Amino acid sequence: MTAKKPLGLPSLKLVLIAAVAGVVAGAAAVYVKETGSGNGMAETAATGDCQPAQAQGAALTPFAKGQVAAMAAARAPLSLETVAFKGAEGQPLTVQNFAGKTVLLNLWATWCIPCREEMPALNALQKSLGNDKFEVVAVNIDTGDDEKPKAFRSENGIDTLGYYRDSSMGVFNALKKQGLAFGLPVTLLIDGKGCLISAMNGPAAWDSDDAKGLIKAATAL
Repeated sequence: MTAKKPLGLPSLKLVLIAAVAGVVAGAAAVYVKETGSGNGMAETAATGDCQPAQAQGAALTPFAKGQVAAMAAARAPLSLETVAFKGAEGQPLTVQNFAGKTVLLNLWATWCIPCREEMPALNALQKSLGNDKFEVVAVNIDTGDDEKPKAFRSENGIDTLGYYRDSSMGVFNALKKQGLAFGLPVTLLIDGKGCLISAMNGPAAWDSDDAKGLIKAATAL
């Protein structure tokens, strides 16, 4: 477990809100403005193929506890396979590029303090559990060039996570339109077909036993 713990972990009040409303959008989230017209992704849609992922989210509810209690199961079948961003070399990617893997998709920015605090924990989670069946995909949405996100990763020892970017913030705007992103950080658990399993807004201790238990249960189903 990393020595540095995320700031603003979900309070009991927020956890209760999450249980009722399915999202945490309180003080833990850093709010951002929608910019531009998105990243050109097609509208995601609920499909019959994603019904198993919705059922999986419900089955994982007992594991959404403690440090990850704010993770809420998908309320309807939803495909996110066309959600788009870029890879380390600037190549276009979508969630579909990770087909066959359970993905923990996290959106973060260097100006978001809770994001900065949880990045070492996400790095530790990838180091501990990352394999050909699971990957933490942390997408930076800083506008401008790569200087700030790359410097942050170097200064904080983020050496296991792949480098993913979307300087247009289109990935955030696309998720916002689906009612999944209210601020930063936002984290989505997605199955190997690109379907939403569960989601949360706000930071979490992703290197905790609670988080590892949730991911292990998700990859075992």
